[in-house]
Amino acid sequence: MCRIVDLNCLYEVLDGLQQRVGGCRRLQDCTGRNAWPERGVYFFFENGEFREDQKTLRVVRVGTHAITDSSRTTLWNRLRTHKGNSGLGGNHRGSIFRKRIGQALWKTQNHGLTSTWGIGSSAAKPVRLVEGPLEREVSTYIGQMPFLWISVPDAPSPKSDRARMELNCIALLSNFGKPSIDPPSPNWLGLQSGERTIRESGLWNTDSVEKSYDAEFLGILRAYARGTH
Repeated sequence: MCRIVDLNCLYEVLDGLQQRVGGCRRLQDCTGRNAWPERGVYFFFENGEFREDQKTLRVVRVGTHAITDSSRTTLWNRLRTHKGNSGLGGNHRGSIFRKRIGQALWKTQNHGLTSTWGIGSSAAKPVRLVEGPLEREVSTYIGQMPFLWISVPDAPSPKSDRARMELNCIALLSNFGKPSIDPPSPNWLGLQSGERTIRESGLWNTDSVEKSYDAEFLGILRAYARGTH
């Protein structure tokens, strides 16, 4: 019961945020010229994926960036990597989000990439050319997903508020090893994933889905959300 209350609190914060920033954005419409905060936490939703009320889009991925002391990655840097390039291509080796979406799309559409997709931190040009059609499908898929962001301008660190918020949001939203709340629809692409953590959590996340959350983070989340415009 406490988890349902805390989930409702999280979605209440996100609803207020959505009204404050003028609605969700979609990566297909975004560029670096948009007014992005330097650092933040982002929340992706998915068309057709609703909470149990069948009205509220449910969060399907939470992410952040720059959680090591030496990182200089900005919020837009991370989002741009998920988006791909202007030709709808992209580099799934630089985005675990792209990698996981691509693996699920490959399974449903039988692309011939079993020996290369997700292998290594880089790939030769001939390999990238073969992977190109699937990279473009991933860009189209992710580009259509509504998302919100919260400005959290703290310094890069594993102990940053951003890292704490990401972990706790994922742990709260995840159904992995817990009673199922707001489960995915039968048609959710993530159910085709080879990752059990994705299928059973209902999220495109694999880290922190098995963890417990500390409800105190909701107050921190709310404070940062109120400061995001």
